[in-house]
Amino acid sequence: MAEQQKIFLQDKFLSLIAEKIEAGERITADEGLKLYECKNLSALAVLASEKRKQINQNFVFFNKNFHIEPTNICIHNCRFCSYRRTPQDADSWDYSINEMLEICKKQLTKNITEVHIVGGVHPNHDLHFYCNLIVEIKKILPDVHIKAFTAVELDYMITKANLNWEEGLMKLKQAGLNSIPGGGAEIFDSEIRQQICHQKSDANTWLGIHKTAHRLGIMSNASILFGHIETYKHRINHLEKLRTLQDETHSFNALIPLKYKNHNNSISSIGEVNDVEVLKNFAVSRIFLDNIPHIKSYWVMLGKNLAGIALHFGADDMDGTIDDSTKIYSMAGAEEKNPTMTTDEMIDFIRNLGFTPVERDSIYNKLNVF
Repeated sequence: MAEQQKIFLQDKFLSLIAEKIEAGERITADEGLKLYECKNLSALAVLASEKRKQINQNFVFFNKNFHIEPTNICIHNCRFCSYRRTPQDADSWDYSINEMLEICKKQLTKNITEVHIVGGVHPNHDLHFYCNLIVEIKKILPDVHIKAFTAVELDYMITKANLNWEEGLMKLKQAGLNSIPGGGAEIFDSEIRQQICHQKSDANTWLGIHKTAHRLGIMSNASILFGHIETYKHRINHLEKLRTLQDETHSFNALIPLKYKNHNNSISSIGEVNDVEVLKNFAVSRIFLDNIPHIKSYWVMLGKNLAGIALHFGADDMDGTIDDSTKIYSMAGAEEKNPTMTTDEMIDFIRNLGFTPVERDSIYNKLNVF
């Protein structure tokens, strides 16, 4: 790290962290907790930016993608969720396979490289339904990368088919599943989960499904839902579990820090954390997760402005062009109500912030450097 940056830090603890980053040494969980407690946001930005440069130079990644959200009907009723509906709700949906294939057909001329499929845990949709969906999508978009189904969805559909995780994931892989997203992790602490998502698959299940997927050659992302009732200690414990699994499998592509949005859910009264807390979480995540190569600044959830600032706090990925195909965060009060960015808009956005735009595929191979 440049000498002027060390002088700028002027703090024994932060200088120690700077030295560790410069030497490529891992910080401890206790040090990560102290970083969360740090009030020097500028110093955190310097430290996180140095770490991101070590890993990803000046590159900021994006891809051309669209989402399919098969249903918002869900057997779970997580207290933080604004997306879930019952079949009786007027604004619920449950797309047939043919309806989802029509969504895919609209993408035929757009050079899309990824379809991202997540939704509610529908009581009647099992593994065979989703395997059939994947097979049919590949007929329409044979070269598209299918990133689909959170560990929570996988847990239900595989159990419903009376298979174990390995058997179920192998069937999905054979059907054409390429990777899995990071949703459903929330916060791993069991007491917190009991309060906000007690019906949902527990932390060991989430970690176990991702570990099994990695063993089968299915890469994945990870996530953390922050800014609700958790503490800094819960956050760092969550990140440590991800770091430990990554040490073993080396198959997480990215972490997506997801800010809790408080619109239209049963814990709305707790409010939302401010932008400073969001940026701090990005910085600590980048510094602590030395073995997960990418930190995603999900612009659909954060809004473009904050997502851009997060690139100066350790993030190096903007997700994708989206094509107005997701409602999960808009239903929770996200800034971007109709999320779409063209490739040119994404390139200009990244370049104007001082970074080098890179179009990637779903596992971060560089396709075009602009």
